[in-house]
Amino acid sequence: MSEILKLLGSEVKVINLGIPSFAEDLAHAGATALHVDWRPPAGGSVELLAHLTTLQLLDEKIAAANQEAMNRLAAFQPALVGIDLAKNAIPGVDSHTILHAGPPVTWERMCGPQRGAVIGALLFEGLATTPEEAEALAASGKITFAPAHHYGAVGPMAGVISASMPVFIVENKAFGNKAYSTMNEGLGKVLRFGAFTPEVLDRLAWFRDELAPLLAKAFALSGPIDLKSVTAKALQMGDECHNRNLAATSLFIRELMPHLIEAAGENKALLKRVAAFFASNDHYFLNLSMAACKSALDAAHGIPFSTLVTAMSRNGTDFGIRVSGLGNQWFTAPAGLVEGLYFPGYTEADANPDMGDSAITETFGIGGFAMAAAPAIVKFVGGNAPDAVRYTKEMGLITLGTNNAYTLPTMNFAPAPMGIDLRAVIARNLQPLINTGIAHKLPGVGQIGAGLVRAPLACFEAALEAAAAQYTK
Repeated sequence: MSEILKLLGSEVKVINLGIPSFAEDLAHAGATALHVDWRPPAGGSVELLAHLTTLQLLDEKIAAANQEAMNRLAAFQPALVGIDLAKNAIPGVDSHTILHAGPPVTWERMCGPQRGAVIGALLFEGLATTPEEAEALAASGKITFAPAHHYGAVGPMAGVISASMPVFIVENKAFGNKAYSTMNEGLGKVLRFGAFTPEVLDRLAWFRDELAPLLAKAFALSGPIDLKSVTAKALQMGDECHNRNLAATSLFIRELMPHLIEAAGENKALLKRVAAFFASNDHYFLNLSMAACKSALDAAHGIPFSTLVTAMSRNGTDFGIRVSGLGNQWFTAPAGLVEGLYFPGYTEADANPDMGDSAITETFGIGGFAMAAAPAIVKFVGGNAPDAVRYTKEMGLITLGTNNAYTLPTMNFAPAPMGIDLRAVIARNLQPLINTGIAHKLPGVGQIGAGLVRAPLACFEAALEAAAAQYTK
């Protein structure tokens, strides 16, 4: 009894689990309270806990598979080896194929910006002469629509790739697989936001007829360009290589410029236009960053029993994921709205739901997972510098490991988290974070802001259920 009285007479220090308001009430009363942000595993869902328990019985097989997957991610060597028209570079793409961002979606279910980009692509290919003709053709069933991911390709925002568009060719030298991406158009009226005005189509034609041939000559002179090295340096210089690519673009152009000058020869007018285009486009490296990450994750896809997430992608209608051990199945949920800052004159009412293949960067372990590298970007998406470090540490809780090649100066050069583990997302009830642009819901308006979005848990819940069923067969 005396010990109890002694305890009651001393200062009370409380550890509070779960609900923050309990700790706040204690603090207001003058008590010392340490709040622990505890959540029940799997959100307390009996079904999800059962699936996790099922997978625990296969722990040795899953651990071995995931180790193999992580070894492949760590070993990747992405090299830019060339540029060519999509119909020449990407197997299976023909004049009536339109690749798009995100999981499979029909013309009828496409969002406004993606429809606008398809219209622009059909006009660019000469398959239609008016937007009305393009819409009728898109709805006719004569066009094959497919996720870019199915063809080893990725595209930002609407993500549309058609036969005559130039694409970068990135080879993962460690495993021999290739990935493809279009060239970044810059900001303003651009196809990836659904614009199809004459200036958009003229720019695409310039890419095809002048810029891509010049780049092809320059790449022949430069030889393969090591994108892993560019990314590693850029992370040291304030990029996270999704929303901020200023350093990466500068490094890439610095490496390429001597070869561009040689390739251009006496054509100084073309060289001047190319240099001006690069100087005006801080995001140029984004599409290369995406293709590099795609090449890494494709090499780690298809490993039986692995729970590594190998794609997170969105088309403005659906958000979808793929898992290494589950083949080419997509697990989808409705795409959510991005929370962030809007350009003057726009609000959430103008925004399209989340879209684009660019979340491949977060899937690998940069972008939102490496926010600590880019404190400057946090203010742009509605946060502050300490938030950047917190986000990166948080994402480390749901990854299988880290990437020793990509280190973060603001975290004492700690390696960036790498490789999302399906099980950890569910067990911790912690959604992967993506930093991204916000597109207007109408085609052609363009970017209206930037912010953060969380991958919907429903995708991961469906994938976990499928894994528990398939891995125990």
